[in-house]
Amino acid sequence: MTLVAGVDSSTQSCKVVVRDAATGELVRSGRASHPDGTEVHPRHWWTALEAAVADAGGLDDVAAIAVGGQQHGMVALDERGEVVRDALLWNDTRSAAAAEDLIAELGDGDRDAGAAAWAQACGSVLVASLTITKLRWLRDAEPDNAARVAAVALPHDWLTWRLAGAPGLDALVTDRSDASGTGYWSPHTGEYRRDLLEMALGRGDLALPRVVGPAEVAAATAGAPGVADDVALGPGAGDNAGAALALGMRPGDVAISIGTSGVVSAVTARPTADASGMVNGFADATGQFLALGVTLNASRVLDAAARMLGVDHAGLSDLALSAPAGADGLVLVPYLEGERMPNKPRTTGALHGVRLQNTTPAHLARAAVEGMLCSLADGLDALRAQGVPVERITLIGGGAQSEAVRRIAPSVLGTDVVVPRPGEYVADGAARQAAWVLAARADGSAGLPDWPLEGARTYAAADDAGARVREQYAAARELTVDRPS
Repeated sequence: MTLVAGVDSSTQSCKVVVRDAATGELVRSGRASHPDGTEVHPRHWWTALEAAVADAGGLDDVAAIAVGGQQHGMVALDERGEVVRDALLWNDTRSAAAAEDLIAELGDGDRDAGAAAWAQACGSVLVASLTITKLRWLRDAEPDNAARVAAVALPHDWLTWRLAGAPGLDALVTDRSDASGTGYWSPHTGEYRRDLLEMALGRGDLALPRVVGPAEVAAATAGAPGVADDVALGPGAGDNAGAALALGMRPGDVAISIGTSGVVSAVTARPTADASGMVNGFADATGQFLALGVTLNASRVLDAAARMLGVDHAGLSDLALSAPAGADGLVLVPYLEGERMPNKPRTTGALHGVRLQNTTPAHLARAAVEGMLCSLADGLDALRAQGVPVERITLIGGGAQSEAVRRIAPSVLGTDVVVPRPGEYVADGAARQAAWVLAARADGSAGLPDWPLEGARTYAAADDAGARVREQYAAARELTVDRPS
Protein backbone atom coordinates (compact mmCIF):
# COMPACT_ATOMS: atom_id res chain seq x y z
CA MET A 1 0.00 0.00 0.00
CA THR A 2 1.35 3.41 -1.00
CA LEU A 3 0.37 6.15 1.43
CA VAL A 4 -0.10 9.88 0.90
CA ALA A 5 -0.82 12.68 3.35
CA GLY A 6 -3.00 15.77 3.12
CA VAL A 7 -2.83 18.78 5.42
CA ASP A 8 -5.51 21.38 6.09
CA SER A 9 -4.09 24.42 7.88
CA SER A 10 -7.36 26.26 8.49
CA THR A 11 -8.17 29.34 10.54
CA GLN A 12 -8.95 27.31 13.65
CA SER A 13 -6.79 24.20 13.44
CA CYS A 14 -4.43 21.94 11.53
CA LYS A 15 -5.71 18.57 10.32
CA VAL A 16 -3.62 15.78 8.81
CA VAL A 17 -5.02 12.72 7.03
CA VAL A 18 -3.10 9.72 5.73
CA ARG A 19 -4.81 7.79 2.92
CA ASP A 20 -4.16 4.93 0.53
CA ALA A 21 -3.06 6.54 -2.73
CA ALA A 22 -4.92 4.00 -4.87
CA THR A 23 -8.30 3.78 -3.11
CA GLY A 24 -8.48 6.86 -0.89
CA GLU A 25 -9.10 4.71 2.19
CA LEU A 26 -8.41 6.61 5.41
CA VAL A 27 -5.54 5.01 7.33
CA ARG A 28 -5.07 7.47 10.20
CA SER A 29 -5.39 11.16 11.07
CA GLY A 30 -4.36 13.84 13.53
CA ARG A 31 -5.16 17.41 14.47
CA ALA A 32 -4.04 20.34 16.60
CA SER A 33 -5.52 23.74 17.38
CA HIS A 34 -4.46 27.19 16.18
CA PRO A 35 -4.66 30.28 18.40
CA ASP A 36 -7.66 32.57 18.09
CA GLY A 37 -7.46 35.94 16.43
CA THR A 38 -7.30 37.59 13.04
CA GLU A 39 -3.52 38.07 13.13
CA VAL A 40 -1.27 35.14 13.98
CA HIS A 41 2.44 34.54 13.81
CA PRO A 42 3.05 31.72 11.29
CA ARG A 43 5.21 29.81 13.79
CA HIS A 44 1.93 28.76 15.46
CA TRP A 45 0.88 27.05 12.20
CA TRP A 46 4.20 25.20 12.14
CA THR A 47 3.88 24.15 15.78
CA ALA A 48 0.33 22.92 15.12
CA LEU A 49 1.48 21.03 12.02
CA GLU A 50 4.17 19.29 14.04
CA ALA A 51 1.60 18.36 16.71
CA ALA A 52 -0.95 17.15 14.14
CA VAL A 53 1.71 15.04 12.38
CA ALA A 54 2.63 13.47 15.73
CA ASP A 55 -1.06 12.91 16.52
CA ALA A 56 -1.36 11.10 13.18
CA GLY A 57 1.51 8.76 14.07
CA GLY A 58 4.10 10.57 11.97
CA LEU A 59 4.52 10.82 8.21
CA ASP A 60 7.74 8.85 7.80
CA ASP A 61 5.93 6.23 5.70
CA VAL A 62 4.17 8.46 3.14
CA ALA A 63 5.29 8.92 -0.45
CA ALA A 64 3.84 12.40 -1.04
CA ILE A 65 2.33 15.29 0.90
CA ALA A 66 0.24 18.29 -0.11
CA VAL A 67 -0.92 21.23 1.99
CA GLY A 68 -4.29 22.96 1.73
CA GLY A 69 -5.05 26.02 3.75
CA GLN A 70 -6.91 29.19 4.52
CA GLN A 71 -6.72 31.66 1.66
CA HIS A 72 -5.59 35.30 1.48
CA GLY A 73 -3.52 35.51 4.67
CA MET A 74 -0.53 37.89 4.29
CA VAL A 75 2.79 36.32 5.27
CA ALA A 76 5.42 39.05 4.84
CA LEU A 77 9.05 37.89 4.84
CA ASP A 78 12.30 39.86 4.98
CA GLU A 79 15.38 39.15 2.87
CA ARG A 80 16.51 36.41 5.28
CA GLY A 81 13.13 34.67 5.17
CA GLU A 82 12.13 35.86 8.64
CA VAL A 83 8.53 36.85 9.30
CA VAL A 84 8.23 40.66 9.33
CA ARG A 85 5.04 40.81 11.43
CA ASP A 86 2.15 38.58 12.45
CA ALA A 87 0.21 37.37 9.42
CA LEU A 88 -3.06 39.16 8.76
CA LEU A 89 -5.72 36.50 8.13
CA TRP A 90 -8.57 36.53 5.63
CA ASN A 91 -11.03 37.58 8.34
CA ASP A 92 -9.03 40.62 9.46
CA THR A 93 -11.03 43.62 8.27
CA ARG A 94 -8.64 46.48 9.08
CA SER A 95 -7.88 46.81 5.34
CA ALA A 96 -11.50 47.52 4.32
CA ALA A 97 -10.72 51.19 3.66
CA ALA A 98 -7.61 50.17 1.71
CA ALA A 99 -9.79 47.98 -0.51
CA GLU A 100 -12.05 50.91 -1.32
CA ASP A 101 -9.05 53.14 -2.02
CA LEU A 102 -7.56 50.63 -4.45
CA ILE A 103 -10.89 50.18 -6.24
CA ALA A 104 -11.21 53.93 -6.70
CA GLU A 105 -7.61 54.31 -7.86
CA LEU A 106 -7.87 51.67 -10.57
CA GLY A 107 -11.06 53.38 -11.75
CA ASP A 108 -9.49 56.86 -11.76
CA GLY A 109 -11.86 57.89 -9.00
CA ASP A 110 -14.93 56.10 -10.39
CA ARG A 111 -15.87 53.29 -8.00
CA ASP A 112 -18.00 51.36 -10.51
CA ALA A 113 -15.29 51.56 -13.17
CA GLY A 114 -12.71 50.48 -10.62
CA ALA A 115 -14.79 47.49 -9.53
CA ALA A 116 -15.13 46.34 -13.14
CA ALA A 117 -11.41 46.85 -13.73
CA TRP A 118 -10.43 44.77 -10.69
CA ALA A 119 -12.83 41.98 -11.70
CA GLN A 120 -11.18 41.87 -15.13
CA ALA A 121 -7.68 42.10 -13.67
CA CYS A 122 -7.81 39.47 -10.96
CA GLY A 123 -11.30 37.93 -11.07
CA SER A 124 -12.56 39.67 -7.92
CA VAL A 125 -13.75 43.05 -6.76
CA LEU A 126 -11.53 43.85 -3.79
CA VAL A 127 -12.71 43.33 -0.22
CA ALA A 128 -10.66 43.32 2.97
CA SER A 129 -10.08 39.56 2.71
CA LEU A 130 -7.75 39.73 -0.29
CA THR A 131 -4.01 39.88 0.31
CA ILE A 132 -3.38 42.95 -1.83
CA THR A 133 -5.54 45.12 0.43
CA LYS A 134 -3.50 44.03 3.44
CA LEU A 135 -0.32 45.10 1.66
CA ARG A 136 -1.80 48.57 1.09
CA TRP A 137 -2.75 48.72 4.78
CA LEU A 138 0.83 47.73 5.70
CA ARG A 139 2.25 50.46 3.46
CA ASP A 140 0.11 53.11 5.13
CA ALA A 141 -0.06 51.90 8.75
CA GLU A 142 3.39 50.32 9.24
CA PRO A 143 5.79 51.87 6.72
CA ASP A 144 8.90 50.58 8.51
CA ASN A 145 7.61 47.00 8.28
CA ALA A 146 6.55 47.57 4.67
CA ALA A 147 10.09 48.65 3.82
CA ARG A 148 11.47 45.36 5.22
CA VAL A 149 9.26 43.13 3.06
CA ALA A 150 11.26 41.14 0.50
CA ALA A 151 8.68 38.43 -0.26
CA VAL A 152 4.99 37.77 0.29
CA ALA A 153 3.53 34.29 0.71
CA LEU A 154 0.22 32.76 1.68
CA PRO A 155 -0.27 30.39 4.64
CA HIS A 156 -0.11 27.18 2.58
CA ASP A 157 2.89 28.52 0.61
CA TRP A 158 4.80 29.19 3.81
CA LEU A 159 4.08 25.74 5.26
CA THR A 160 5.13 23.99 2.04
CA TRP A 161 8.34 26.07 2.07
CA ARG A 162 9.03 25.12 5.69
CA LEU A 163 8.41 21.43 4.95
CA ALA A 164 11.06 21.79 2.22
CA GLY A 165 13.53 23.20 4.76
CA ALA A 166 12.97 26.92 3.99
CA PRO A 167 15.73 26.85 1.35
CA GLY A 168 15.48 30.52 0.28
CA LEU A 169 12.97 33.05 -0.98
CA ASP A 170 13.47 31.93 -4.59
CA ALA A 171 12.18 28.46 -3.57
CA LEU A 172 8.73 29.70 -2.48
CA VAL A 173 5.93 27.97 -4.42
CA THR A 174 2.17 28.22 -4.61
CA ASP A 175 -0.64 26.95 -6.81
CA ARG A 176 -3.19 28.61 -9.11
CA SER A 177 -6.07 28.43 -6.66
CA ASP A 178 -4.32 30.22 -3.82
CA ALA A 179 -2.52 32.69 -6.10
CA SER A 180 -5.89 33.74 -7.52
CA GLY A 181 -7.01 34.99 -4.12
CA THR A 182 -4.17 37.49 -3.72
CA GLY A 183 -5.49 40.27 -5.98
CA TYR A 184 -2.20 40.43 -7.88
CA TRP A 185 -2.38 37.21 -9.94
CA SER A 186 -4.72 36.87 -12.89
CA PRO A 187 -6.76 33.72 -13.53
CA HIS A 188 -7.35 35.10 -17.03
CA THR A 189 -3.65 35.20 -18.00
CA GLY A 190 -2.01 32.95 -15.43
CA GLU A 191 0.51 35.69 -14.62
CA TYR A 192 1.31 37.94 -11.69
CA ARG A 193 0.25 41.58 -12.02
CA ARG A 194 3.24 43.36 -10.54
CA ASP A 195 1.75 46.69 -11.57
CA LEU A 196 -1.12 46.05 -9.15
CA LEU A 197 1.32 44.92 -6.46
CA GLU A 198 3.23 48.17 -6.94
CA MET A 199 -0.03 50.13 -6.69
CA ALA A 200 -0.70 48.52 -3.32
CA LEU A 201 2.71 48.44 -1.65
CA GLY A 202 4.54 51.14 -3.57
CA ARG A 203 6.93 48.68 -5.23
CA GLY A 204 6.59 45.51 -7.25
CA ASP A 205 10.07 44.02 -6.88
CA LEU A 206 9.14 41.44 -4.23
CA ALA A 207 9.91 37.73 -4.47
CA LEU A 208 6.62 35.99 -5.23
CA PRO A 209 6.02 32.23 -5.06
CA ARG A 210 6.42 30.30 -8.29
CA VAL A 211 2.99 29.10 -9.42
CA VAL A 212 3.23 25.32 -9.77
CA GLY A 213 0.99 23.47 -12.21
CA PRO A 214 -1.57 20.88 -11.12
CA ALA A 215 0.00 17.51 -10.19
CA GLU A 216 3.52 18.97 -10.49
CA VAL A 217 6.08 18.16 -7.80
CA ALA A 218 6.64 21.48 -6.07
CA ALA A 219 9.57 20.52 -3.81
CA ALA A 220 10.81 17.76 -1.53
CA THR A 221 10.76 17.56 2.26
CA ALA A 222 13.89 18.32 4.25
CA GLY A 223 14.36 18.23 8.00
CA ALA A 224 10.72 18.38 9.07
CA PRO A 225 10.01 16.61 12.39
CA GLY A 226 8.04 13.39 11.96
CA VAL A 227 8.46 13.49 8.17
CA ALA A 228 10.98 11.54 6.12
CA ASP A 229 13.34 13.55 3.92
CA ASP A 230 12.96 13.69 0.13
CA VAL A 231 9.19 13.10 0.16
CA ALA A 232 7.44 14.71 -2.82
CA LEU A 233 5.49 17.88 -2.00
CA GLY A 234 2.47 18.72 -4.14
CA PRO A 235 1.44 22.25 -5.16
CA GLY A 236 -1.17 22.44 -2.40
CA ALA A 237 -4.39 24.46 -2.73
CA GLY A 238 -6.60 27.09 -1.19
CA ASP A 239 -9.23 25.63 1.10
CA ASN A 240 -12.18 25.81 -1.28
CA ALA A 241 -10.20 24.36 -4.17
CA GLY A 242 -8.99 21.59 -1.86
CA ALA A 243 -12.57 20.72 -0.94
CA ALA A 244 -13.47 20.69 -4.65
CA LEU A 245 -10.67 18.15 -5.22
CA ALA A 246 -12.02 15.94 -2.44
CA LEU A 247 -15.52 16.08 -3.94
CA GLY A 248 -14.27 15.42 -7.46
CA MET A 249 -16.15 18.47 -8.72
CA ARG A 250 -16.56 19.08 -12.44
CA PRO A 251 -18.35 21.83 -14.40
CA GLY A 252 -22.02 21.73 -13.41
CA ASP A 253 -21.23 20.70 -9.82
CA VAL A 254 -21.81 23.18 -7.01
CA ALA A 255 -20.65 22.74 -3.43
CA ILE A 256 -22.36 24.62 -0.62
CA SER A 257 -20.24 24.60 2.51
CA ILE A 258 -22.08 25.59 5.68
CA GLY A 259 -19.38 26.43 8.19
CA THR A 260 -18.87 29.58 10.24
CA SER A 261 -19.21 31.33 6.91
CA GLY A 262 -21.08 29.96 3.90
CA VAL A 263 -19.42 29.20 0.58
CA VAL A 264 -21.18 28.53 -2.71
CA SER A 265 -18.58 27.30 -5.21
CA ALA A 266 -18.62 25.86 -8.72
CA VAL A 267 -15.92 24.53 -11.03
CA THR A 268 -16.08 26.26 -14.41
CA ALA A 269 -14.32 25.81 -17.73
CA ARG A 270 -13.78 29.57 -18.13
CA PRO A 271 -12.85 32.31 -15.66
CA THR A 272 -15.54 34.69 -14.39
CA ALA A 273 -15.35 38.44 -13.79
CA ASP A 274 -18.30 39.76 -11.78
CA ALA A 275 -18.17 43.55 -11.43
CA SER A 276 -20.95 43.41 -8.80
CA GLY A 277 -18.57 41.63 -6.41
CA MET A 278 -21.08 38.89 -5.60
CA VAL A 279 -18.94 36.20 -7.26
CA ASN A 280 -15.18 35.80 -6.87
CA GLY A 281 -13.50 34.36 -9.95
CA PHE A 282 -10.66 32.14 -8.74
CA ALA A 283 -8.71 29.33 -10.34
CA ASP A 284 -9.12 25.74 -9.13
CA ALA A 285 -6.51 23.07 -8.43
CA THR A 286 -7.01 21.07 -11.65
CA GLY A 287 -6.32 23.68 -14.34
CA GLN A 288 -9.90 24.94 -14.54
CA PHE A 289 -11.57 27.72 -12.56
CA LEU A 290 -13.57 28.15 -9.37
CA ALA A 291 -16.39 30.67 -9.12
CA LEU A 292 -17.58 31.25 -5.60
CA GLY A 293 -19.63 33.48 -3.38
CA VAL A 294 -19.03 33.77 0.35
CA THR A 295 -21.46 34.73 3.10
CA LEU A 296 -20.24 35.82 6.52
CA ASN A 297 -23.14 34.11 8.29
CA ALA A 298 -23.95 30.42 7.96
CA SER A 299 -23.79 27.92 10.82
CA ARG A 300 -23.46 30.82 13.26
CA VAL A 301 -27.07 31.66 12.37
CA LEU A 302 -28.08 28.24 13.67
CA ASP A 303 -25.84 28.73 16.71
CA ALA A 304 -27.55 32.04 17.51
CA ALA A 305 -31.05 30.64 17.07
CA ALA A 306 -30.28 27.66 19.29
CA ARG A 307 -28.86 29.99 21.93
CA MET A 308 -31.93 32.24 21.85
CA LEU A 309 -34.24 29.24 22.19
CA GLY A 310 -32.18 27.47 24.85
CA VAL A 311 -31.83 24.24 22.86
CA ASP A 312 -29.02 22.26 21.29
CA HIS A 313 -28.69 21.82 17.53
CA ALA A 314 -30.73 18.64 17.49
CA GLY A 315 -33.49 20.44 19.36
CA LEU A 316 -33.32 23.36 16.92
CA SER A 317 -33.67 20.95 14.02
CA ASP A 318 -36.69 19.24 15.58
CA LEU A 319 -38.36 22.59 16.22
CA ALA A 320 -37.74 23.81 12.66
CA LEU A 321 -39.20 20.66 11.13
CA SER A 322 -42.33 20.98 13.29
CA ALA A 323 -43.18 24.42 11.83
CA PRO A 324 -44.78 24.99 8.42
CA ALA A 325 -42.73 25.99 5.37
CA GLY A 326 -42.44 29.77 5.33
CA ALA A 327 -42.89 29.92 9.13
CA ASP A 328 -46.32 31.58 8.66
CA GLY A 329 -44.62 34.68 7.27
CA LEU A 330 -41.83 35.02 9.85
CA VAL A 331 -38.55 35.89 8.09
CA LEU A 332 -35.05 36.05 9.56
CA VAL A 333 -32.56 38.08 7.52
CA PRO A 334 -29.32 36.47 8.76
CA TYR A 335 -26.85 39.34 8.41
CA LEU A 336 -25.79 38.96 12.05
CA GLU A 337 -22.21 40.15 11.49
CA GLY A 338 -22.86 42.32 8.47
CA GLU A 339 -22.56 40.56 5.13
CA ARG A 340 -20.10 40.01 2.30
CA MET A 341 -22.52 38.62 -0.32
CA PRO A 342 -24.04 41.15 -0.85
CA ASN A 343 -21.35 43.53 0.43
CA LYS A 344 -23.11 45.11 3.44
CA PRO A 345 -20.48 45.15 6.17
CA ARG A 346 -22.48 47.30 8.59
CA THR A 347 -25.92 45.74 8.07
CA THR A 348 -27.66 44.00 10.98
CA GLY A 349 -29.80 40.89 11.06
CA ALA A 350 -33.55 41.33 11.49
CA LEU A 351 -36.83 39.53 12.06
CA HIS A 352 -39.75 40.55 9.87
CA GLY A 353 -43.41 39.59 9.67
CA VAL A 354 -43.82 39.01 13.41
CA ARG A 355 -47.43 38.22 14.37
CA LEU A 356 -49.05 36.51 17.33
CA GLN A 357 -49.50 33.37 15.24
CA ASN A 358 -45.79 32.91 14.51
CA THR A 359 -44.23 33.89 17.84
CA THR A 360 -43.35 30.33 18.82
CA PRO A 361 -39.97 28.62 19.21
CA ALA A 362 -40.77 26.39 16.24
CA HIS A 363 -41.46 29.36 13.96
CA LEU A 364 -38.23 31.10 14.96
CA ALA A 365 -36.24 27.91 14.40
CA ARG A 366 -37.79 27.47 10.95
CA ALA A 367 -37.13 31.12 10.05
CA ALA A 368 -33.47 30.75 11.06
CA VAL A 369 -32.92 27.69 8.86
CA GLU A 370 -34.83 29.20 5.93
CA GLY A 371 -33.10 32.57 6.24
CA MET A 372 -29.64 31.00 6.19
CA LEU A 373 -30.55 28.84 3.18
CA CYS A 374 -32.11 31.78 1.32
CA SER A 375 -28.87 33.71 1.75
CA LEU A 376 -26.98 30.80 0.18
CA ALA A 377 -29.61 30.54 -2.56
CA ASP A 378 -28.80 34.18 -3.42
CA GLY A 379 -25.26 32.94 -4.04
CA LEU A 380 -26.58 30.30 -6.43
CA ASP A 381 -28.46 33.01 -8.31
CA ALA A 382 -25.26 35.06 -8.54
CA LEU A 383 -23.42 32.09 -10.06
CA ARG A 384 -26.18 31.56 -12.61
CA ALA A 385 -26.04 35.27 -13.51
CA GLN A 386 -22.39 34.70 -14.48
CA GLY A 387 -23.40 31.86 -16.78
CA VAL A 388 -22.25 29.14 -14.39
CA PRO A 389 -24.25 25.91 -14.85
CA VAL A 390 -25.86 24.49 -11.69
CA GLU A 391 -26.62 20.81 -12.20
CA ARG A 392 -25.74 19.05 -8.95
CA ILE A 393 -25.50 20.50 -5.44
CA THR A 394 -23.48 18.94 -2.63
CA LEU A 395 -23.90 20.15 0.95
CA ILE A 396 -20.88 19.93 3.24
CA GLY A 397 -19.70 21.53 6.48
CA GLY A 398 -20.93 21.37 10.04
CA GLY A 399 -24.29 22.98 9.25
CA ALA A 400 -25.02 20.27 6.69
CA GLN A 401 -25.31 17.77 9.54
CA SER A 402 -28.57 19.38 10.66
CA GLU A 403 -31.52 17.23 9.58
CA ALA A 404 -33.64 20.34 9.20
CA VAL A 405 -31.06 21.91 6.86
CA ARG A 406 -30.92 18.71 4.78
CA ARG A 407 -34.69 18.44 4.44
CA ILE A 408 -35.46 22.13 3.87
CA ALA A 409 -32.53 22.87 1.53
CA PRO A 410 -33.93 21.15 -1.60
CA SER A 411 -37.08 23.27 -1.51
CA VAL A 412 -35.29 26.58 -0.89
CA LEU A 413 -32.43 25.86 -3.31
CA GLY A 414 -34.82 24.55 -5.95
CA THR A 415 -33.15 21.20 -6.58
CA ASP A 416 -32.15 17.91 -4.97
CA VAL A 417 -29.03 18.03 -2.77
CA VAL A 418 -26.40 15.40 -2.08
CA VAL A 419 -24.97 15.14 1.45
CA PRO A 420 -21.84 12.97 1.76
CA ARG A 421 -20.49 11.49 4.96
CA PRO A 422 -18.83 14.15 7.16
CA GLY A 423 -15.13 14.50 6.47
CA GLU A 424 -12.08 16.76 6.47
CA TYR A 425 -12.63 17.79 2.87
CA VAL A 426 -9.71 20.22 2.52
CA ALA A 427 -7.22 17.74 3.97
CA ASP A 428 -8.78 14.94 1.90
CA GLY A 429 -8.46 17.07 -1.23
CA ALA A 430 -4.81 17.74 -0.45
CA ALA A 431 -4.22 14.01 0.01
CA ARG A 432 -5.91 13.31 -3.31
CA GLN A 433 -3.63 15.88 -4.94
CA ALA A 434 -0.61 14.15 -3.38
CA ALA A 435 -1.77 10.86 -4.92
CA TRP A 436 -2.17 12.65 -8.26
CA VAL A 437 1.39 13.97 -8.01
CA LEU A 438 2.69 10.43 -7.54
CA ALA A 439 0.65 9.07 -10.44
CA ALA A 440 1.67 11.93 -12.75
CA ARG A 441 5.34 11.44 -11.89
CA ALA A 442 5.03 7.77 -12.83
CA ASP A 443 2.87 8.41 -15.89
CA GLY A 444 2.62 11.95 -17.20
CA SER A 445 -0.84 11.30 -18.62
CA ALA A 446 -2.35 10.14 -15.32
CA GLY A 447 -5.43 12.03 -14.18
CA LEU A 448 -6.87 12.76 -10.75
CA PRO A 449 -7.22 9.44 -8.87
CA ASP A 450 -10.78 8.08 -8.76
CA TRP A 451 -11.62 8.08 -5.06
CA PRO A 452 -15.27 7.36 -4.15
CA LEU A 453 -17.44 9.91 -2.35
CA GLU A 454 -18.40 7.89 0.70
CA GLY A 455 -21.79 7.64 2.32
CA ALA A 456 -23.56 10.14 0.04
CA ARG A 457 -27.33 10.52 0.45
CA THR A 458 -29.66 12.47 -1.83
CA TYR A 459 -32.44 14.66 -0.39
CA ALA A 460 -35.40 15.79 -2.50
CA ALA A 461 -37.87 18.59 -1.85
CA ALA A 462 -40.72 17.59 0.47
CA ASP A 463 -42.90 20.53 -0.59
CA ASP A 464 -43.20 23.14 -3.34
CA ALA A 465 -43.03 26.15 -1.02
CA GLY A 466 -39.50 27.18 -1.97
CA ALA A 467 -40.50 29.95 -4.37
CA ARG A 468 -42.82 31.49 -1.77
CA VAL A 469 -40.18 31.26 0.96
CA ARG A 470 -37.62 33.00 -1.23
CA GLU A 471 -40.08 35.67 -2.32
CA GLN A 472 -40.92 36.67 1.25
CA TYR A 473 -37.21 36.56 2.15
CA ALA A 474 -36.30 38.82 -0.80
CA ALA A 475 -38.84 41.41 0.33
CA ALA A 476 -37.51 41.41 3.89
CA ARG A 477 -33.85 41.41 2.80
CA GLU A 478 -34.20 44.94 1.43
CA LEU A 479 -35.51 46.29 4.76
CA THR A 480 -32.30 45.81 6.74
CA VAL A 481 -30.63 48.74 8.51
CA ASP A 482 -27.02 49.52 9.35
CA ARG A 483 -25.51 49.47 12.82
CA PRO A 484 -25.06 52.94 14.34
CA SER A 485 -21.56 54.36 13.99
